[in-house]
Amino acid sequence: MASVTPFDDYYDLVEAARELSIHPQSLRRLIKQNKIPATMFAGKYLIARDKLEMFKSNYDPRPGRKPIRRLL
Repeated sequence: MASVTPFDDYYDLVEAARELSIHPQSLRRLIKQNKIPATMFAGKYLIARDKLEMFKSNYDPRPGRKPIRRLL
């Protein structure tokens, strides 16, 4: 029987970076820019799974400028 811990609803920095397919330092930068909500606990960033999924649905990890959609 598997025990349930309060941390099952959270990713740590490395797990979240792997989920987004980016480097952990890039994820740390996004956290510091307040683009991803994270909590610091015992010296580690914890990111809620549901918040990461919402961010992931709109995130494009490719570097560089994004094309502008024009209506004309």
